[in-house]
Amino acid sequence: MDSNNVAAAEAGSLEERIWPVVIIGTGFGGQAAAVNLMRRDIDDFLMLERRDFMGGTWQQNSYPGAAVDVQSPLYSLSFEPWPWTQMFAKREELAEYTAHVIEKYGLREKTRVSHNVEQVAWQEGEDVWYIHVSGRPKIRARVLINASGPLSTPVVPDFPGRDRFQGEAFHTNDWNHDFDHRGKRLAIIGSGASAAQIIPAIAPEVAELHVFQRSPHWVIPRPDRRFGPLTQRLLAIKPVYKAVRTAIYWGLESRIIGFKYSRTMLDLIAQRKADKHLKEQVPDDELRAKLTPDFTIGCKRIILSNTLYPALMRDNVTLHDAEDGIEEVTPTGIRTKQGSELELDCIVWSTGYDATDGMISYPVIGRNGKTLADFWADYPRAYLGTAIPGFPNLFIGTGPNTGIGHTSHIFMIESQLKYIIQCVEKVLKSDAGQIEVTPEAEARYTAKIHDEMAQTVWHTGGCNSWYKSESGRVTAMFPGFTFTYRRMAENFKRDDHRLV
Repeated sequence: MDSNNVAAAEAGSLEERIWPVVIIGTGFGGQAAAVNLMRRDIDDFLMLERRDFMGGTWQQNSYPGAAVDVQSPLYSLSFEPWPWTQMFAKREELAEYTAHVIEKYGLREKTRVSHNVEQVAWQEGEDVWYIHVSGRPKIRARVLINASGPLSTPVVPDFPGRDRFQGEAFHTNDWNHDFDHRGKRLAIIGSGASAAQIIPAIAPEVAELHVFQRSPHWVIPRPDRRFGPLTQRLLAIKPVYKAVRTAIYWGLESRIIGFKYSRTMLDLIAQRKADKHLKEQVPDDELRAKLTPDFTIGCKRIILSNTLYPALMRDNVTLHDAEDGIEEVTPTGIRTKQGSELELDCIVWSTGYDATDGMISYPVIGRNGKTLADFWADYPRAYLGTAIPGFPNLFIGTGPNTGIGHTSHIFMIESQLKYIIQCVEKVLKSDAGQIEVTPEAEARYTAKIHDEMAQTVWHTGGCNSWYKSESGRVTAMFPGFTFTYRRMAENFKRDDHRLV
């Protein structure tokens, strides 16, 4: 059969059948969902990936210096040990790890790449989701799991003249490796976590580097270390891997005490480290003043770096703070608010993602034509950050208020799946065609979350971060211990749900 006929046959089979489960996204969230389904003898599912490759963040984000900022033995799937070469793995090793998971569990055969979801809509009479894919027949599913992740929709601010720039320009999420930055004049717009990794990586190689900082971030040392061959072999042994993960987990989990309950502890575990780090690495008073935040540490994402400050002090690097920000993008570069004309070869947008209001990039239409955008008009919300009334058989991985600022997000993903898998089984292994959280249960849960949030540094720390939605509410973070969330996700509450 030629390739055209193969594609046609595949399209027909996808359209004609009803899939028990469809997973949108193939990063760690999608991989964890798939493996957990298979462990419960649910092997008949389909994974959809909008890109032409699998793997999510660590296959997509290939900018210079990319690395994880959580210790690798914990920032990995609990069921899959790996002989990590260092405590904080670089992007290349993370990409290798995620490819290993995909191959080991046969996920490639269950995935259709280049399937960009444009819309999903619930069909009441059929009890299925219609998944509309760009340029392809619709796909039907009894259960839909969105695992596209919150950091998947890049944002580029609409600066005046942005589209007139004649040089190279790209977002960190889509680094152009065909562009040779060596010896060139670059600007990085943004100073968050991605920029903090890129700046030290490219500063020694470029002719000029202009860093545009809207507001500074607190930075603490990165306690990284290389692992020798013996340590790597031990990490590949499941009991050892589990013990190391446990030790790291409890060490990190204690930090939520500072973020929520005790500013004294926050000062001890973070603020003093950050102050000392800044004073030791930036002796210049003027530059140090520009790099000193005016908000409580932890209110925004804390950056771990030993190399950022030294890079910013290089002779070929210029830091532009808010007073000297972008007035206009010109055909040849940037005009600053203080009137400087910067001639540039490349602009790198390190301006983040739509991680709150736009955490799902496609329209979702639920029961009676109600849209998720309507339900989230005030702010994103969901029971356990996962289920939404009026949207039966739909589960959102890394949904509202499931982010964390002190430990591994993968722990939260795997906790969510304890709830999701129970719900999936109730649909696929019982007489119920639908499972849906009740409005009352969602409202109680959401009220509790935002009541608890009022005590956290993310709410009271005096900053405006991507943790907040346009409403001003903190909708990205979970306001408590992650083991508390896991306990809630493990205990399915029948009275909180409608089963039909």
